[in-house]
Amino acid sequence: MSSPMTVGVSNADRTAAADLSPSAWSERLGGKTESPIHVLHRLDRLAVGGTEKGIAKLISGLDPDLFQHSICTLRGTAAIARSWMPEVRITDVGSGSDGFRFNVLRLAGLIKAIRPTIVHSRNWGGIEGPLAARLAGVPVILHSEHGYQLDMKGGLPLRQRVLRHVSYRCADAVFTVSRELRDFHAAQAWWRVNAIGVVHNGVDGNRFRPSFEVSTRIRQELGISCEAPVVGFVGRLVALKDVKTLLLGLEGLISKIPQVHAIIVGSGPELVPLREYVAGSAMLRDRVCFTGPREDVADLLKAMDIFVLPSLMEGMSNTILEAMATGLPVIATNVGGNPEILTDSVCGYLFQPGDVAELRNKLATLLLNREHRKGFGQEARRRALTKFSLEAMLLHYHQLYHDLATRHSGIEGAKSHVRN
Repeated sequence: MSSPMTVGVSNADRTAAADLSPSAWSERLGGKTESPIHVLHRLDRLAVGGTEKGIAKLISGLDPDLFQHSICTLRGTAAIARSWMPEVRITDVGSGSDGFRFNVLRLAGLIKAIRPTIVHSRNWGGIEGPLAARLAGVPVILHSEHGYQLDMKGGLPLRQRVLRHVSYRCADAVFTVSRELRDFHAAQAWWRVNAIGVVHNGVDGNRFRPSFEVSTRIRQELGISCEAPVVGFVGRLVALKDVKTLLLGLEGLISKIPQVHAIIVGSGPELVPLREYVAGSAMLRDRVCFTGPREDVADLLKAMDIFVLPSLMEGMSNTILEAMATGLPVIATNVGGNPEILTDSVCGYLFQPGDVAELRNKLATLLLNREHRKGFGQEARRRALTKFSLEAMLLHYHQLYHDLATRHSGIEGAKSHVRN
């Protein structure tokens, strides 16, 4: 077996990424291939989440003359997610009438029929992808890990650890979206840390940017004064995100800052109990707006003054990046990839998960000092655009896919990894 191949993006390439179109990247990184490189993206379900939005960014951002995309799911596709990628072939393999969750042979047969150059599986929901792709004779196989589930907090059960280890062995490259997530999965899957790469998420700084006009319009729509300080959250309303801690923190501030309001964007199983809690609180009742799921998240962020992410666990939060690019100071829990994105006391604050008092103190500091918020927000946008731009992320994936696809015949059997 030959040495592992390292695929990465140089600092010079990252700096130039924003000035290059996808077609220009193709020329810079090796030119066109005779036919598009066909990438089959394998995941559990195409729903509304960070992983799915990341795939949408890849598909829309990579050069269509160089890359062709298909998607294979196990449990179907949400209508809103399908609307993001109307031209992409989406196939649901299903779990089979026998109810067996990991139907590798069924998936291998589908992959053979599609005949991709690359199979890129993601997370636990796509964990059988590398083995199925290996059985189907796919030239290049990748697997990536993008986040946590609440039941992962105490470590993975033995069955998941074994299956991840097998899948990693079948893949030509394994990577995560944060260093902390890399270290976690390396330990859980008995894998070498330096054989798992890191590819950070990226944010579109043109779409996510401050706008006083949009902020005014959204606040008028929601019935919030333009003078009121607004704290916001965007994400799935699930136990893992611990939005209750945010509400408790705000509740304790109302007597000191009575004009504060909150915007909670998203849906999920926690929406009803959170609404019931707010309805029963004299302090919060008229100050918290639940918008439900919205497609205009970029506009809603513009109406906020502070963004809070109180997650118990986190991979690499797209919403933190979007809030930072919008020029918002961020208060987030000191977990997962959050410290990799957010510089504490420079563009926001980190706090311990579930610590209502600490969150309340951080919120009070920012809410009572407009200039402090402004300075943090400016630094947040600068950091998002220089360290986590969408262009740099696309360039990294472009080079990873292109290099592996064009060189696979010379590294047959080699294990590869990526680096920043």
